[in-house]
Amino acid sequence: MKTIALKPGKEKSLQRQHPWVFSGALNKQEEISDGELVRITSKNGKFLGIGHYQNASIAVRIISFEDRSIDHEFWVHAIQKAHDTRTRLDLPSDETTIYRLVHGEGDLLTGLVVDIYGDTAVMQPHSEGMYLQSRAIAEALKEVLGDSLKTCILKHPSHAKEEAAEVLFGESREVYEAKEWSITYQLDLLNGQKTGFFVDQRENRKRLGEYSRGKKVLNTFCYNGGFSLCALHAGADNVVSIDVSKSAIDQTIENLKVNGFDPLQHECIAMDTFEYLQQNSEDFDVIVLDPPAFAKHMSARHNALKGYTRLNAMALRQIKRGGILFTFSCSQVVDKTLFYNAIVAAAIQSGRSVKVLERLSQPGDHPVNIFHPEGEYLKGLILEVW
Repeated sequence: MKTIALKPGKEKSLQRQHPWVFSGALNKQEEISDGELVRITSKNGKFLGIGHYQNASIAVRIISFEDRSIDHEFWVHAIQKAHDTRTRLDLPSDETTIYRLVHGEGDLLTGLVVDIYGDTAVMQPHSEGMYLQSRAIAEALKEVLGDSLKTCILKHPSHAKEEAAEVLFGESREVYEAKEWSITYQLDLLNGQKTGFFVDQRENRKRLGEYSRGKKVLNTFCYNGGFSLCALHAGADNVVSIDVSKSAIDQTIENLKVNGFDPLQHECIAMDTFEYLQQNSEDFDVIVLDPPAFAKHMSARHNALKGYTRLNAMALRQIKRGGILFTFSCSQVVDKTLFYNAIVAAAIQSGRSVKVLERLSQPGDHPVNIFHPEGEYLKGLILEVW
């Protein structure tokens, strides 16, 4: 394992156990390939951490603050520790078999996401190093989860291979089945967005159901219908689901059929959400705004804030008096304060009276490392509108 010393004074963040080392902090001497494991030391040679190197702004992603071998025993111990956390959270359970087993920095497996769908694990590396270690990680998953794990899928980084994913072991299927809140989902885990489902909205979907009984609900950016199905399961009178992707709408329709919901209670529309809101003449009791990340980099943050303001102003103008708006941002570069300010601006533009009833975030299986506050990426508000 090669060693990289930091420039003088650049060790403070690692001493506070922040798991990122930026390129400007490195005093790199020798040639290092993307994905290589490296030891990081201070200028005077004091050990600070081990991580994966990448020729990028975040140059090293730390996976251990102990000076040790990164071997099979390391991966098993790390996966077991993450699994113990989920067991404490009662995941999986009789009614929920979809959950996140590994959440990157939150589990000090920086650059790695592993989601569980029943007897299937979907691994999504966000660094070259984790991608190169994927088969070793799959072996550790098999050892920790035992007979409950039948299949392991690797989602490829965009540069790695042409296909979106491969099955490392187990069965390759067009559709995989799992449950959340006793609702059955048939999911395309090989080709779907992220790992196949937006696992981070589980608790917020349940909360939506509690506001939806007897109501008319609009679910925008619906993907494969999670919020829509929770609303119907909880007793919503009518739900309209919108997504620009025809394949997402097709998946939503299939999930409605699998769960036996009355098609007369639900309408699915393949359309851009902004376009739908511009021409919509219906008013809804409850609206869900859960858009994709409007900004993935700081350079796009200003335009993202304008997009959040515009989207929320459109929804606020249309919702019934006394209606409930669930609004979210998953953009990591848009923090809670900036998002809140965008919603305030939207309320001003709409001319409506708005109350904040609840603030929402990601669930416990998406833990936030206290030394890495950037990990708290999902922000949400429940608003009452008059």
